[in-house]
Amino acid sequence: MAVRRYDFDRFSLDPVERRLFDGPALVEINSRYFDALLLLLQHPGTLLSKERFLQDVWQGIPVTDEVLTQCIKTLRRQLGDSATQPHLIETIPKHGYRFIAAVSCVADGDPGPNDQNRAPAPLAVAPSGAYDWRQCWLTLGAGTTGGGVAGLLGGLAFGLAAAAQVQQSGTGALSALLVMVAVATLLALIGAAGVTGGIAGARLVARNVTFAGLVGGALGGLLVGAFGQVIGHDAFLLLFGQAPGDITGGLEGLLLGAAVGLADDLGRRFAADVSVRRGVLAAAGIGGLAGLLIAVTGGQLLGGSLAVLAGSFPDARLHLDLLGPTAATVTNALEGAWFSLCLAGALMLARR
Repeated sequence: MAVRRYDFDRFSLDPVERRLFDGPALVEINSRYFDALLLLLQHPGTLLSKERFLQDVWQGIPVTDEVLTQCIKTLRRQLGDSATQPHLIETIPKHGYRFIAAVSCVADGDPGPNDQNRAPAPLAVAPSGAYDWRQCWLTLGAGTTGGGVAGLLGGLAFGLAAAAQVQQSGTGALSALLVMVAVATLLALIGAAGVTGGIAGARLVARNVTFAGLVGGALGGLLVGAFGQVIGHDAFLLLFGQAPGDITGGLEGLLLGAAVGLADDLGRRFAADVSVRRGVLAAAGIGGLAGLLIAVTGGQLLGGSLAVLAGSFPDARLHLDLLGPTAATVTNALEGAWFSLCLAGALMLARR
């Protein structure tokens, strides 16, 4: 008779409905990881080689050793297991993996003591594998850190350009560099906190929604962009008696936040099949497309906003002139790609 359920430790796996339960609660699990766990449960106590996993789980698709290692690492985390003191999945160095816990199989037609309580399980979420408050803070912290890195290195790029310009005019090159780095890092930290905060909040509220990250990132970017634009406009009007032109605002924040959220959604969905390097390159591509869309709609990111600010004040000693619309478009694309790469890359590394 066909196996209807595998019971082990406090977990149950339904191979037909492809669901994993922690007691009465449903555990969210990647499709490839589910197949790997099912393979282990079908052969308890048996050493399964890497080649066996590649054949049965990835079905011959070429993947690196890192992908399988990450698969087992994630399964252990979701099942509450440990690599150093395993009670479920044992690593046999250079040979493969073995499932060492007791496994009981429930066949079709066999009554199960917990079957009556199993029906409402899809509405519950298990803390071990689902998105919880710990992962929420991890997302916010990792994303904000990635934003800080993006701002620091981006500020260095703009700062070096500014330093070369002011040096020709006889003013302080080092001061220009430090100011650019400080401004870019601060703005990137604020933007990253808003975007990743939106992603974390959306995943916490809508845990089973496929593209919750995209929606949350877009909303977070929209709010922080619109708020920053209003505060910046009013601050300049209050301090200097005039407001700058069209600087970065809600639309730019929405598009860039949506790009980061989409990149993170795809990174989570295809974590078993895509390496970190490919993931961050995909994130850069998505962010670059968002930057191009921002340029097409007449928006500005950091470089364009600095140019607008400098142009609004004739006595300013710094003018980051973007040489024509083509250069402005390229700058937007590069900024979008870099910001998305750093944030999505930080989130991927934090998950691993």
